[in-house]
Amino acid sequence: MPRRPRIEIAGYYYIINRGVDKMNIFRHPDDYEYFEELMCFYMKSYEITLHNYCLMSNHYHLLIETSTGNLSTFMRQLNMNYAIYYNKKYKRTGHLWQGRLGRIHVENRKEFISNRRNWNW
Repeated sequence: MPRRPRIEIAGYYYIINRGVDKMNIFRHPDDYEYFEELMCFYMKSYEITLHNYCLMSNHYHLLIETSTGNLSTFMRQLNMNYAIYYNKKYKRTGHLWQGRLGRIHVENRKEFISNRRNWNW
């Protein structure tokens, strides 16, 4: 059964994604740095504002804002290009990410700011 498409609206989002089977997706400091470079590049291209983030060894968290409702395209580019880099660097094939990324749309700026302290990472 195909996945139902997600509704794309502008706003604030909490994003989480992790490696398949909880595998480490950042093995070396260079991996973190490359992911950050990709984020910066695609944030400019897709007019995304990054409010906060946390990169862990096997997953990541992002607090972002999009004004154009293009979150899926941004995340697809970020995850796909990092997976290509990772698979090439570590001579592996197959999926890097475990399923569909998790995302929560935060209704308004006030809720977004007030709930920041509740993101336990």
